[in-house]
Amino acid sequence: MSIEQLWELARTTLKDAQGMGAEEATVSLSRQTEVNLTRRAGRLEQATQATSLSLSLSLLVEDRFSGHSTSDLRPEALRSFLQKAVAATRALEPEPERRQPPLSDCGSSLTPEQLDLCDPSWEALTIDQRRDRLEELEKAVDALPQRSQILSATCYHMDSSGESVRVMSNGFEGMQRGTGYGWGTSITLSEPGGRRPEATSWYSSNHISELPGIEKIAQEAWMKAERRLGSGPVDSGRYPMLLDAPITGRILGILAGPLSGAELHQGRSFLAGKLNTSIGSKHLHLMDNPLIPRAPGSRAFDSDGLRAKAMPIVEDGVLRNYYIGVYYGRKLGMAPTCGGRSNWILRPGSRSPAEITKELPKCILVTGFLGGNSNGLTGDFSFGVQGQLLEYGVPTKNLSEMNVSGNLADIFHHLQEPASDVWTWSALRSPSLLFDSVDFSGL
Repeated sequence: MSIEQLWELARTTLKDAQGMGAEEATVSLSRQTEVNLTRRAGRLEQATQATSLSLSLSLLVEDRFSGHSTSDLRPEALRSFLQKAVAATRALEPEPERRQPPLSDCGSSLTPEQLDLCDPSWEALTIDQRRDRLEELEKAVDALPQRSQILSATCYHMDSSGESVRVMSNGFEGMQRGTGYGWGTSITLSEPGGRRPEATSWYSSNHISELPGIEKIAQEAWMKAERRLGSGPVDSGRYPMLLDAPITGRILGILAGPLSGAELHQGRSFLAGKLNTSIGSKHLHLMDNPLIPRAPGSRAFDSDGLRAKAMPIVEDGVLRNYYIGVYYGRKLGMAPTCGGRSNWILRPGSRSPAEITKELPKCILVTGFLGGNSNGLTGDFSFGVQGQLLEYGVPTKNLSEMNVSGNLADIFHHLQEPASDVWTWSALRSPSLLFDSVDFSGL
């Protein structure tokens, strides 16, 4: 189905829904193709390609709201789908707050071309090129000086292309499109006692040219696995903690729920009533910016159709904005900001992790999380961790079988220094973060 056909079907479906009694309707049509390859022990183990086409529909009928989706787009099936959706909506309780925003608040901040989320080379990518890239990655792993210590290695390649159109009964129409690439390797080592330490190095990007080279991925996977050899716990206590840049989202990401209008309205957020108050140290400076070209979380409009814009979440430790969509804005009596996070940008510091840790007698470098839980109402969290004990920046023990715990209302006040090593391969662009005193449980 071409993009023109997507537009035509979306507009026709909207018109049909209104003709069946919907006061308001939003129709979104999306299509996506994804290819996945897996290679292990010198042979291609898996190769899959999937293409999907789906329609999402939200309705307001007599002030009653519902949402529906289908992948059966045959005309007769779609008509039956619409009839059942409208009828089902009439049976619900009224929710007038679900009405769409005015058209003047909707729109696209940037065109798909300006956001540059689509790599034009994807169309010409052949299966042979995909296989060759994966074979080169496996060769790079096999060429590691430590290859004899690697029990097994598996290499992965993923790429995708998708686009979606949206039409709303308030008159808004918008389109988003993008491509995605990912590749990496996971390796397993063998050590005495039967332990099998594992590690993965994985990168993804909208443009294939922005993925790191195969040697970097292979070497990084070995480095991560080596950090797990002979690992174990150290004494429980409070230690300075350096969160490795790629995994800072495990702590920062816990904030997303309590910042949302849904959690605020339902009384499940420890951040309720904290707007314009301090929730962290002056080093906590977090921006939401959906307008960064080529960034994974970029978009022209949000889930309500509101025009995307950058906004501060936390400025120098002070909470400045919640994520308030149109519906919960009306429920809470608050002006909408946007329906959910896009790219999070945490302001970096000026020193590298090595420069920071060389001044610390002891510091726990956390390089990964294993399970755990958090509570958005209280802010409490507890996670299993792996990493290294550093003494004046020098690794002295590989760590596992340890937990880190605390409370979000407290831990960000202990943010002492962000490093300069910003991680750019995700929607969270954060450097490594040093916290001056954090509870670890071990021996």
